[in-house]
Amino acid sequence: MEMGTIGSERRSRRRCILFRRRFGNDTRGVAAIEFGVLVPLLSLMVVSVTDIGLAIYRKMQVEGSSQAGVEYAIAHGFDANAISTAVAAATNSNVISASPAPIKFCGCATASGVSSMTCGATCPGGGTAGTYTIVSAQGSYSTIINYQVVPNSYVISTQSTARLQ
Repeated sequence: MEMGTIGSERRSRRRCILFRRRFGNDTRGVAAIEFGVLVPLLSLMVVSVTDIGLAIYRKMQVEGSSQAGVEYAIAHGFDANAISTAVAAATNSNVISASPAPIKFCGCATASGVSSMTCGATCPGGGTAGTYTIVSAQGSYSTIINYQVVPNSYVISTQSTARLQ
């Protein structure tokens, strides 16, 4: 090896050692770097949590709308158009509707729900078949950002059943 090459390697090492001593313990700017790395991640988390909250709120609106339709039917009797209007008016959202349309049927209450029967027929428990209504509400929700792994929009449907007589 040449003497000049060995000397330049030593000088390079010495410079590296001096550089590390000089700047290795300098912690200025570390917080800025951490901030720059974490802010996008925290922002995405805040937007995602907000998005989930808005989706849950929309689900609650749809559920409340179907309940409002059933309450209207209990208070005023079965009128499919009026019940549909009550479902739509139950919230300030214009994406919620009574879909499918409310239906009226006769049936008997069982442990697992309501079984259809002929109006006026005698139920297995000895009672008379009652008149029921099913009110369905449907709404949609679109996510704030595209997550690539979940759909961009969801259709939320609920159904409420109540005895009218």
